Amino acid sequence: MGYNEEYLAAQQNPEAYWAEQSKRIKWFKAPETILSKTANGTYSWYADGEMNSCYLALDQHLETRGDQVALYYDSPATDTKQQITYKQLHTKVARFAGGLKRLGVGKGDTVVIYMPMIPEAAVAMLACARLGAIHSVVFGGFAPNEMAIRIDDAKPKVILTASCGIEFEKKIAYKPLVDKAIDLAAHKPAHTIVCQRPMMMAEMNAERDLDWYDCQHGAEPADCVPVKGSDPLYILYTSGTTGAPKGIVRDNGGHAVALNYALHNVYGMNPGDVWWGASDIGWVVGHSFIVYGPLMGGCSAIFFEGKPIRTPDAGTFWRVIDEYKVNSMFCAPTAFRAIRKEDPEGALAKKYDLSSLNWVFVAGEKLDSSTYQWLDTLLQVPVIDHWWQTETGWPMTSPMMGWDNPSEARLGSTNKAIPGYDIRVVDGEGQEVEANETGNIVVKLPMPPGVAWDIWKQPQRFTDSYLTAFPGYYHTGDGGFIDDDGYVYITGRTDDVINVSGHRLSTGEMEEVVSSHPAVAECAVIGANDAMKGQVPVGLIVLKAGEEVEENQLEAELVQMVRDQVGALACFRQAIIVQRLPKTRSGKILRAILRKIVAKDDYKMPSTIDDESILTEITELMDQAGMR
Repeated sequence: MGYNEEYLAAQQNPEAYWAEQSKRIKWFKAPETILSKTANGTYSWYADGEMNSCYLALDQHLETRGDQVALYYDSPATDTKQQITYKQLHTKVARFAGGLKRLGVGKGDTVVIYMPMIPEAAVAMLACARLGAIHSVVFGGFAPNEMAIRIDDAKPKVILTASCGIEFEKKIAYKPLVDKAIDLAAHKPAHTIVCQRPMMMAEMNAERDLDWYDCQHGAEPADCVPVKGSDPLYILYTSGTTGAPKGIVRDNGGHAVALNYALHNVYGMNPGDVWWGASDIGWVVGHSFIVYGPLMGGCSAIFFEGKPIRTPDAGTFWRVIDEYKVNSMFCAPTAFRAIRKEDPEGALAKKYDLSSLNWVFVAGEKLDSSTYQWLDTLLQVPVIDHWWQTETGWPMTSPMMGWDNPSEARLGSTNKAIPGYDIRVVDGEGQEVEANETGNIVVKLPMPPGVAWDIWKQPQRFTDSYLTAFPGYYHTGDGGFIDDDGYVYITGRTDDVINVSGHRLSTGEMEEVVSSHPAVAECAVIGANDAMKGQVPVGLIVLKAGEEVEENQLEAELVQMVRDQVGALACFRQAIIVQRLPKTRSGKILRAILRKIVAKDDYKMPSTIDDESILTEITELMDQAGMR
């Protein structure tokens, strides 16, 4: 395949291009309508086709690769390993789906999943898909308040959870967190199904709670329920700049076609290969490239519970690659930075045979040149930076590793646009800028299959969030430029969402928590660059008049509040008391300027600023606090 020819074909006639790609998956009824407009003015792919995502992940493989390993479960956190074949996983999923069906879960119902990285979590997702139910996975690092918001939005019939998760040596009781979330939520699910783990058993509520295995006894294994290509597969909440999370909706048909395309063409994987998505099912990577993508493509997927360091040491990743003969993997740069910090010379990697590894993909945050050079020297395989979002569900830029002569890497770039994505850079007025000129990164409509076209129960919010700023384009929220050869460079977010270790988190959510402290009059939470995590949030706090509080004590209280209400994953650890915040004359806080100050970037004095002297005050305070 030639990149230029393929890219041009997808641009000139997207319907024909993606109609051809749709033939590469098995439909119960092939779609007659390839691309159509939705009621809210967005787009839908393969709306009238009929299929089932669980069938594509499991049933279609039973005759050809039923005895092949589907999931290698590796848990250094619990010193547990398990190999689950396609036949075995199919049996587990069909039986659990039967248990859910007996509880009344069916097509169109929603189910919230709050589970650690154990095989039952994959079973939960696939069982929902088998029934045509819509799952919403909530990452185990979120606090009850955040879970309650998602419960009220998704209104699940059932919650699926486990008794505990494990963070290094620490056991985290999940069940009390779920119980508290249900207490906080207005919507009350009918049941909570609990997978009891031997290292910590949960107390059960006889009226609401069911045991994971007991609820399956006597249930008939469930068959796959046909769904339309446009029917939702899952809801995945991502941070919104207003503080309220957005329930990104992924359809069944476009998702399956896109993942099949990406797995083979972008990631260069073939049936029978071993793939490792080193992430968590709570994030989009876990949906696309731990569970659905690798299984739909007939690969063996690594299902890993642990951390890259201290389980038992910083050689864990290399041990997994060696033990399972991993052919390709995907990881956020922050994991490799953590490994490098513990083992700067890469000595632990030399203990293992890494010859099975063809290349390594990184995404989720900026790949710094130092980490790239370290990995490139250590592994002696291509280290591939690429770019995508929760909203897209699969990559937007990357070399096509499944094709002959994939485009070479360029340091600082996430590579070229993948066929189907017509990426442009525009100024604030929506006018295209010249090559190498920085602006807003947008994608010309229509987007390819697999991209979300709705926010759960809030279609207008989707339009307002992504399609209004630049009519005719999808607004990515990222800034950057495209060079003369079509390589895309991402320079950072243009909104108030920060990226902490690959997790997109809303500063607005954190500001709401910080502002609720009785001593705080107002605040701004901004992202500061961090060598390990990419970004970390920092709070600038204005106290209420007359309040006298010890700064260290206030900081400790605010850190605990954010931890309790947003979650430990926010990594909120620093709060600085300031006399005032820079604002426009209309009273808006100049967050973009604050971000530039903390990053030591040049900035122009805004014409709308109320008082220019405040910027000098803020800069001096940040310097004193060691933030710059």
